[in-house]
Amino acid sequence: MAQEYKLKDISSLADIKEMDKVESEVEGIEDGKVLVVNYEGQFHAMSPKSSVACFNISTGDVEDAPAPKALHKFEVFEKDGAVYIKGEESTIKSGQRDPVARCSASAPEKLVIVGGGTFGVVEAIRELKYKGDITIISREPNLPIDRTKLSKALISDPSKIEWRPREWYESVSVETVTDEVTSVDFNKRTVATKSGKTYPYTKLVLATGGVPRTLPVEGFNDLGNIFLLRFVTDVQSILKAVGEKNKKIVVVGSSFIGMEVGNALAKDNDVTIVGQEKAPMERVLGEEVGRIIQGNLEKAGVKFKLQAGVAKATPSSSDSSKVGAVHLNDGTVLGADLVILGVGVRPATDFLKNNQAITLENDGSIRTDEHFAVPGLDNHVFAIGDIATYPYHGPGTDPKGTLTRIEHWNVAQNAGRGVARAIVHSLANSASSLQSLKPKAFIPIFWSAVGAQLRYCGNTPNGWDSLVLKGEPENAKFAAYYCKGDTVVAVATMGMDPIMVKCAELMRRKNMPSKSQIESGVDVLKVGLPEGVKI
Repeated sequence: MAQEYKLKDISSLADIKEMDKVESEVEGIEDGKVLVVNYEGQFHAMSPKSSVACFNISTGDVEDAPAPKALHKFEVFEKDGAVYIKGEESTIKSGQRDPVARCSASAPEKLVIVGGGTFGVVEAIRELKYKGDITIISREPNLPIDRTKLSKALISDPSKIEWRPREWYESVSVETVTDEVTSVDFNKRTVATKSGKTYPYTKLVLATGGVPRTLPVEGFNDLGNIFLLRFVTDVQSILKAVGEKNKKIVVVGSSFIGMEVGNALAKDNDVTIVGQEKAPMERVLGEEVGRIIQGNLEKAGVKFKLQAGVAKATPSSSDSSKVGAVHLNDGTVLGADLVILGVGVRPATDFLKNNQAITLENDGSIRTDEHFAVPGLDNHVFAIGDIATYPYHGPGTDPKGTLTRIEHWNVAQNAGRGVARAIVHSLANSASSLQSLKPKAFIPIFWSAVGAQLRYCGNTPNGWDSLVLKGEPENAKFAAYYCKGDTVVAVATMGMDPIMVKCAELMRRKNMPSKSQIESGVDVLKVGLPEGVKI
């Protein structure tokens, strides 16, 4: 039953300035905390437990990924010279809530989702009261997980990173199938699997993700203890090979996956990262920021071999079936008890290669429209995540959107939420057209654990030609503004999270300051947010 609880750290709402927020402990509740926000003179109290995410302050509902759960909202008021909230103790302590209530399928529609990284679709479409059947078909042995934790923390227990337990899927009438889709008949609207089963659909979401690339050089496809990283089972194999630690580990690839894995293993092992770039993550972040991140990992003990190519892998002297060394093109030989490859992924669309109803892009991806619907299939088929090339509408893009493919969990989840809206809209309007529905507007947000928390928003499908670096880069605390001409197209931060969060929203609302304004000292945290924006 709801009760009144006094806030320890706020004596008056008048002390909270416009657009400010204050976290406070709740008297009488151990570990109980709330966040009080002043927005346009209205005060809102909600759960403080969230990551880099976007929520509706009036309801606590998820507005933008990454955010697997909504926040609780509480009535907030003043009395007797203090500030109080009204709520239940269990709700205050829990911090987050599941926005989806128990439901059962009661409509003839059948949604089939191919791929296990699809939590955004499932949760959003049930939030929107979709009453049809939902079936997830994934070749992974576990339920949908927070895949970002695999490389960042090498978590090997799927139960610790599953978005929801099996009981949740059962409670909202979602069938989960462990199998591999081998073909799709877009005319008959059926999906066939490796086990020989066939699943009919009225709506189909393709979300098969990426296939890790291997190295087509001597030894890398023959020797043991050379690992890719995509599934929980890969992490389990890596940790088994690491064993009692103090291993010589070579990580091939100096982009996000390679850097995160190297950082996660550096504490107790001898780690060397091999990369072709001048600096880690140079392709995305540039050499200057890449050097900062390199410094972070070097402080943790990671060694680097950059501007280096891999010539071959040779076996161990004690076990000829396993790797013993990695040879670089310059003659350097790196001893290795195990090797981890982080050299990128390709779209997992092999099952569609010979399909006459769909034409894959040159990179193997699927082109979609702004709703992530696949053209020519009457808005019955959608593609999201690593396999989707879609019209991106961030700063510096074509008015009709610039076609791009973005490999990140945040984009996949936002696309999934957009697809959920599109499906429910089409059913409600009894028409296949989605022209009357505004596409879900979102700006890609990335994050990475590389000695410190790196945040990034935006994208550079047309490249960038200059960088404005603010803050204290010498102390690995910075805001980096990536510019194309006078347009800021992306922002990376370290130790300055509020700037990235604000920039993402400014970009979404098309009010991001220009390069010249940033150079002249404009504080993005003080820039107003215009009202008009696509949802």
